Amino acid sequence: MKLQAKEELKKALAIKKSERPWHIALLASLCVGSPLILGWYFNQFTFGFLAAISGTVILYLPLNASTTIRMVTLLTCSFGYIISFTVGLLFSFNPLISSLTFGLFAIAIHWITLNYKLKPPGNFFFLFIASLASFQVFSIEDIPQKIGTLALGTIFSCLLALTYCFLAPNPFWMNKKAILKAIRKNKRIQLLEALILGIFMFATTYLGHILAFKNPYWIPISCAAVMQGATLNHIWQRSFQRILGTFTGLILSWFLLSYLDNLLGICLAIIILQFCIELVIIKQYALAVFFITPMTLLMAEAANPNLLPTDQLIQTRALEITIGSILGAIGGWFIHQEKLKYQAAKGIQKVSISLKKKLK
Repeated sequence: MKLQAKEELKKALAIKKSERPWHIALLASLCVGSPLILGWYFNQFTFGFLAAISGTVILYLPLNASTTIRMVTLLTCSFGYIISFTVGLLFSFNPLISSLTFGLFAIAIHWITLNYKLKPPGNFFFLFIASLASFQVFSIEDIPQKIGTLALGTIFSCLLALTYCFLAPNPFWMNKKAILKAIRKNKRIQLLEALILGIFMFATTYLGHILAFKNPYWIPISCAAVMQGATLNHIWQRSFQRILGTFTGLILSWFLLSYLDNLLGICLAIIILQFCIELVIIKQYALAVFFITPMTLLMAEAANPNLLPTDQLIQTRALEITIGSILGAIGGWFIHQEKLKYQAAKGIQKVSISLKKKLK
């Protein structure tokens, strides 16, 4: 057991190779960082924060595609961002209704991303934005302005992406094997995955409302991040890596929150952290979470200066992410149990068919 534990720890901490070019990290930093700087300059950081969140749509830019396919994908995902944010805001007036709506939305978005084989980060940022919106204070007057700000952020990211497509070389899209290779899943398994994810999104969102944390959306977000794992072993690794990265990242968070006392410094720190995240997220997830933790805390701190004291804020965030990661690991176990059942049934069916042929 000790040897197995050591082997699993090595796998979890291993650094993978990545063909992702470094300028994708620079592009992501510009998409997230530019709205923050504009929000700071015009003293409207709350709206800058919303536009910066929508800048993450750039992460859906496919590398192995032509410019046309790249832009169509990005525009479609931008529309998905707006729908996600709108759904979250419109039903945020009641915790139970908001949680139920978010669970149903998670089922729909997961099935759509599976059916259309959307590459990583998959459904994560759509769930992230919907969860973020569902925990905001309900105000019918502010909804159009918030949705418009988010939409402007996606438009800005699409313009930067179009410029990037014309300026940067695109050596990947000629690799036809990479384009044609796709894992086809059974429709029943896709629906079961979507239902299980929806149930866990509802449960974690409602749990966040019940516990009444300052930023309870980190419980469903952490749960969704862990459930992104491709295999059961990958999900357990994700859970371990997220908790490990969070607790080590909280040390850096405490240092930055203690010494950064002006909004411009916070904005620059967020841009640098975003660049680091995109450089390492494919290579080492725990290391990426190490940078993600302080970046999200800094964004929350800048968008809402009346937050909890630093020590209390860090403790609460650690608890939220730990709860979400554990629930995500449990949810992932349920998903892969269903997959195993399907594979076993399929195997039995093949054996029975071959036996019938032999008997004939």
